[in-house]
Amino acid sequence: MRDATEARLLTPVADEDGAPFWEYAARGELRVQACAPCGRLRFPPRPCCPHCRSFDSEWRRMSGRGRIWSYVIPHPPLLPAYAARAPYDVILVELAEDPAIRLAGNLVAAPDAPIGSVDPSRIRIGAPVKAVFAGHADGVTVPRWLLERP
Repeated sequence: MRDATEARLLTPVADEDGAPFWEYAARGELRVQACAPCGRLRFPPRPCCPHCRSFDSEWRRMSGRGRIWSYVIPHPPLLPAYAARAPYDVILVELAEDPAIRLAGNLVAAPDAPIGSVDPSRIRIGAPVKAVFAGHADGVTVPRWLLERP
């Protein structure tokens, strides 16, 4: 059961292009849009390939592995709903399949752990991480990240 604070956290809003990303996340799969003709991955999802201009796309399953590209520890939290979670991290992960694709999320100590469950002093640029999926307010499932070497 989620506490009252969880209900006030920011919830992702799916648009038409990004809806499949969230549908796959709900199944515990990290998938990224790819151009069907040229094969290039793209994120965020969009209707047209920026490389070959094709409108044909598919969703490819990723390994769920990557590296921390950057991170921030908000001091103080910018939104009141996050104050009880502080200190917490927001990390940017470059995917193993394509380091140009970067996903934002939180580093957690376990798949069901809340944000802020990893001591910020343990976060390092370049640290290997893997995706896990957690239920969020409003029934949305979001990718979060675990350190590969805790």
